[in-house]
Amino acid sequence: MQEVISAIKKSGVPFTPNTPLHTYTTWKIGGPFDLVVLPRSVEEISACTRIFNSAGIPSMIIGKGSNMLVSDEGFHGAVLRLSGAFDTVSFRDDGVIAGAGFSLITLSLQAVEYGFTGLEFAGGIPGTVGGAVCMNAGAHGSDISQTLSRVLIMNETGGLKTLEAKDLIFGYRNSVIQHKPWVLLEATFSLLQGDRNAIVERTKLFKEKRMRTQPLKQPSCGSVFRNPLPLFAAEVIESCGLKSIGGAKFSEIHSNFIVNTGEATAKDVLALIELAEERAKQEHSVTLVREVQFVGFNERVL
Repeated sequence: MQEVISAIKKSGVPFTPNTPLHTYTTWKIGGPFDLVVLPRSVEEISACTRIFNSAGIPSMIIGKGSNMLVSDEGFHGAVLRLSGAFDTVSFRDDGVIAGAGFSLITLSLQAVEYGFTGLEFAGGIPGTVGGAVCMNAGAHGSDISQTLSRVLIMNETGGLKTLEAKDLIFGYRNSVIQHKPWVLLEATFSLLQGDRNAIVERTKLFKEKRMRTQPLKQPSCGSVFRNPLPLFAAEVIESCGLKSIGGAKFSEIHSNFIVNTGEATAKDVLALIELAEERAKQEHSVTLVREVQFVGFNERVL
């Protein structure tokens, strides 16, 4: 790893070694990463990728860490957090182009300021634009696929390619990007001008509903499981009477949220997830499917 760090230093890409990952996740849980790099351009992503591949070092991209559980042992490899040109936004007459590293909440709020409708639902979803597109994030009956026009990706050979929304084969909290070794660089959304007062009011109502129905004052990753439609994961979990393991607890406000009460470990969270899956299957014949990405664990949890 020291040789990799030396090569990154020579490339000029900002980095930090031995980074505690709990500072990068909304659960505030996770052991150290060997290396975190902050590429600011396509050229810097390419440079980092070449260095990691040459050294045989595993690597991954993270955004705001809002849909991720990092093991207590951490991740022995390199992490890329897109910055610079990937943390920008540009509004046009018919919508907006946002970098993959740009905050989804900020994008939603800025769209409101410009009088655009279509992203109000995203005003309370933590994470980046890139992460939201990859998982087709949604709320209040809407999701990313309904307004996304196209994306720019870097493929496995380092080439740049524009893909139309239909090429991403969106599903419920899913897209083809999750299953490809691509780097999503930017996303273009087609938005419509609307009545700004009505848009502001709708955004306000969504925010108030989140404040009432989600444990926003405690560290969590958001929803842990996909809804087993037509049922809701929260209803299934609540009916099982599940509470807590160690410092991890199913929220009393929203049962599909596991909150860190202060001293939770990744081991606690994983045990609670597995217990919920077991009980849902036994008591309701329901298979709960995880939304959470697991980092630094063995194959058993995947």
